[in-house]
Amino acid sequence: MFNNKKNRNVYTQPDEAVKKAAGRIKKIGGGIIIAFVALYLLAGSIYSLRENEYAVITTFGVPDVVEESGIHFKIPYVQRLARVPKTINGFPIGYTENSEDYYNAESFMITRDYNFVNVDFYVEYRVTEPTKYLYASEDPVAVLKNLTQSYIRDTIGLYDVDSVITTGKNEIQASIKDKIITRLDQEDIGIQLVNITIQDAEPPTQEVINAFKNVENAKQGKETSINRANQKRNEDIPAARAAVDETLKTAQAQAEERVNEAKGQVARLNELYAEYQKYPLITKQRMFYETMEEILPDMKIIIENSDGNTQTMLPLESFTGSFMGSSPASASGQSGILNRGNAADSSSDSAGGNSKGDSADADSEEE
Repeated sequence: MFNNKKNRNVYTQPDEAVKKAAGRIKKIGGGIIIAFVALYLLAGSIYSLRENEYAVITTFGVPDVVEESGIHFKIPYVQRLARVPKTINGFPIGYTENSEDYYNAESFMITRDYNFVNVDFYVEYRVTEPTKYLYASEDPVAVLKNLTQSYIRDTIGLYDVDSVITTGKNEIQASIKDKIITRLDQEDIGIQLVNITIQDAEPPTQEVINAFKNVENAKQGKETSINRANQKRNEDIPAARAAVDETLKTAQAQAEERVNEAKGQVARLNELYAEYQKYPLITKQRMFYETMEEILPDMKIIIENSDGNTQTMLPLESFTGSFMGSSPASASGQSGILNRGNAADSSSDSAGGNSKGDSADADSEEE
């Protein structure tokens, strides 16, 4: 009996130590588990929002939009988070982003004049209402793409192939854009069309492609020639107008000068006429002498002698040269001078007689 008691005491002490150690391990493990759970719940309750994102938080199915960027908190498992981009996004139609080849299922179309053409587009959109974007439709981007393809084919069918490939691209883009915007407003799925652009438009065969490229080059050359002609016209018209203005100003100046000169001559003649009415004889003589003063300096007088020789009397240089010589012509020239002097005396006598007669007539008129 005593031996059994001793054995029981020996094994009792180690059992108690094991139990204490096991209790400690349980406590530590529980603390670790609680810490992991707390960290997990804390991590699920904190989220970060960037500037180009919306956050839609649903609490028991009720959505709430968060737009401010930064760190935010939510209740784990009670509130759910959905991120929606604010930036402008896009997708291609008629080709894939990784390849430049046409995707015929989307790009192959028929025009109004029953020609085939490959046209590809790039569509840009953005989310305006995150809640409707997430819950108003299952896939709003797919809805936008289907609407875009429908309106593209409908609009391309209203134009001929030449307009689709060359001159009508801007008009086609604007028409498609207006139709899509109107339809998205009706659907109200929280998405907005930003822009739609024709990337390329070509006929399906290379020969037709080359022909249309030649047509487009010719049209561009035509526009270039028209622009050059307009530029030349814009340069020449102001220059011509400036020349016209200068000519008109010159003509007006000449006209004013001639009019003023004519007025001056008229005034001078009126003054002479007034003087003539007062003193006719004196006025005549003065006018005669003034006229001779203007004429004689440029006048060349040649006298023919009785023997047929001629001699220049004026200008005096020639007369002086001939007078200094000792030839018979100089003697005849002297006789010519004398004769001229006698003739001048006779003419002056006759003029004096006339002047006397004129003065007598004037006296008789005054009486």
